[in-house]
Amino acid sequence: MFELKIITHFAAAHQLKMVAKKCENLHGHNWKIEVCLAGANVNAAGVLMDFGEIKKHVSEIILTLDHKFLNDLDWFHDDHQPSSENIARCISNALQKRIGESEVKVTRVTAWESEDACATYITN
Repeated sequence: MFELKIITHFAAAHQLKMVAKKCENLHGHNWKIEVCLAGANVNAAGVLMDFGEIKKHVSEIILTLDHKFLNDLDWFHDDHQPSSENIARCISNALQKRIGESEVKVTRVTAWESEDACATYITN
């Protein structure tokens, strides 16, 4: 099994309801996003998937989040608020949809909201 990882960043604001008083206030983060993909076989060029292709897909997804008020996006609503957990899940799902049904699968996405706090979504 081979695993690839890329890291990217974005800045955005959000509000979390029913978490803690401090987090219920409008605030922002400079998120660091780690995306991992895995597959059993490399192609004729000896790679699982071109890093440039992965970065292109992830960059297009990140553009929908960067410098936005996340609560206003269709991805998030009252039952699916823009927590780090849900951000990681949404990025994972969006990337897998872009890659399609191939032998390469998104295995996990980690959303770091600070240097010492992150949430990871692990796919089945």
